[in-house]
Amino acid sequence: MNNKIKVVVVDDSALVRSLLTEIINRQPDMCCVGAASDPFVAREMIRNTNPDVITLDVEMPRMDGIDFLGKLMRLRPTPVVMVSTLTERGADVTLRALELGAVEIVSKPKIGVADGLRQLGEEITEKIRMASRARVKRLATPAPAAPGAPAPAAAPSLGRLSTEKLICIGASTGGTEATREVLVQLPPDAPGVLITQHMPPGFTKSYAARLDSLCRIRVAEARDGERVLPGHAYIAPGGLHMSVERSGANYIVRVKDGEPVNRHKPSVEVLFRSAARVAGPNALGVMLTGMGADGAVAMREMFNAGSFNLAQDEASCVVFGMPREAIAHGAVHEVLPVGRIAGRLIEHLRTHSGLATTRV
Repeated sequence: MNNKIKVVVVDDSALVRSLLTEIINRQPDMCCVGAASDPFVAREMIRNTNPDVITLDVEMPRMDGIDFLGKLMRLRPTPVVMVSTLTERGADVTLRALELGAVEIVSKPKIGVADGLRQLGEEITEKIRMASRARVKRLATPAPAAPGAPAPAAAPSLGRLSTEKLICIGASTGGTEATREVLVQLPPDAPGVLITQHMPPGFTKSYAARLDSLCRIRVAEARDGERVLPGHAYIAPGGLHMSVERSGANYIVRVKDGEPVNRHKPSVEVLFRSAARVAGPNALGVMLTGMGADGAVAMREMFNAGSFNLAQDEASCVVFGMPREAIAHGAVHEVLPVGRIAGRLIEHLRTHSGLATTRV
């Protein structure tokens, strides 16, 4: 018991509470120390049990999960896994939860909850393990700006820049906010950006729309076959792999189904390997916060092909796993706090613009 991950489940459904408790208690390394029907019950339970991780339903009576999460992260920062029903509103609200400091998302099935949750058992428990190792920060008052608020000052225009340049970003746990912090600082004429963020199906469209409302570049969920344009960012759809190909003078996005790679779909490995092959020295690679090693080997391939690679530093990561692995593979030129990554990319582009040509 002493070494087990202590979990509190907060959900208004008695069935979901019972199933999550059962799933958690079957794991040898974790135990459910309490299950609460609403945030008011949860508050006392959290105070008494001091959990390592909380699973939190988005929509609950008396106080919704978002209001509760905001209070929790200001007063008692604790790793939180959001359990969200996959609806458009549910996706938007869950992304707001990630802004407030939630660490992971699990999609609650809309029908057949009991069977669906049992099938999701491995994903749920794996995300609880990830969350237990996350570094969460106290939320400042007031809460982060709402969607549509002005972005921080972006760097001045890059001016004439080779359309050969391509920025590729990989991220997982904690990456939604880290990616936002990089993208909001990019000028509207930045090179095309391809982003693989580990995220369940159904959330990436809302995530892209939220980023689009905050950034000076355009941000959208990637579609198979579209041309990669400067000033645009393309997010791999949840549940599909994204890669990049050449078509004459252009880069083309490829979005395809397939087996998980490194247990992930989308996988950073797939994107980075394709960038090494088709963009070579014109690619800039960025590894942001995340659990595991997805993308580290392919980032080394990018490095060997002449790309310029950055990794987020441990102090600013929610989980330092993916950057640490990329660094260990000798795939990274510089390690920086997340707030300095965009500026360093821009500085590198200004210094090296037009010097490299793609090997077709």
